Amino acid sequence: MSTSPRSSLVIKDLQVSIEAEGVKKPILKGVDLTIEQGEIHAVMGPNGSGKSTLAYTIAGHPRYKVDGGSIELDGENVLSMTVDERARAGLFLAMQYPVEIPGVTVANFLRTAKTAIDGEAPPIRTWGPTLKDAMSALKIDPAFAARNVNEGFSGGEKKRHEIMQLELLKPRFAVLDETDSGLDVDALKIVSKGVNRAHDNTGLGILLITHYTRILRYIKPDFVHVFVDGRVAEEGGPELADRLENEGYDRYLTPTA
Repeated sequence: MSTSPRSSLVIKDLQVSIEAEGVKKPILKGVDLTIEQGEIHAVMGPNGSGKSTLAYTIAGHPRYKVDGGSIELDGENVLSMTVDERARAGLFLAMQYPVEIPGVTVANFLRTAKTAIDGEAPPIRTWGPTLKDAMSALKIDPAFAARNVNEGFSGGEKKRHEIMQLELLKPRFAVLDETDSGLDVDALKIVSKGVNRAHDNTGLGILLITHYTRILRYIKPDFVHVFVDGRVAEEGGPELADRLENEGYDRYLTPTA
């Protein structure tokens, strides 16, 4: 009896730049990274090392220009896909700074997104209880379903809404860009439980981008990658995160004699 191969997101020699004030600025300078279904990869590094650029490039943000390399999802060229095609293919980005969408309620947004991803609208009879359960699990007030997306939300509420999308849309791979940013410890625990729940329920692969190690106390990575100046400077297991907690990034930034 044969088993189907695991899904994989493969990044090879990725080179990315942006244009600022008419000047091209290279940011990613040859990144190699492979995430298999079910794996949790943490990407760490100092500010300005290219972590968020990697996230937005995977998602298809138009500001970031790919100068070389490739991103493939199960052998399919991600870079040739539009943003919505990437989402339908199973890629998900939880943004560091979720945007407000005036005039669109949370309930409408989530159902529309689910319809676009699945190709058919979820039955209202089952969707209502599913949405209610998802909000309850993340300690989101049910009244938020009628509010405009992220409008007037606190930082923690915005991040919990992002993870609710993750749980409801069930992607194959999720890129979480500094999901821990701006969260107090209680919100961090709630968000982390949501990520772990989605991982356990669907077996999705996770690329967790963070500057600090505190979220890794709650979401245990299989692999840790240290980004410095647009490249992967070191890779290892969870123990690498522990070392970074103690030593910081100075040894990657200080020139050796």
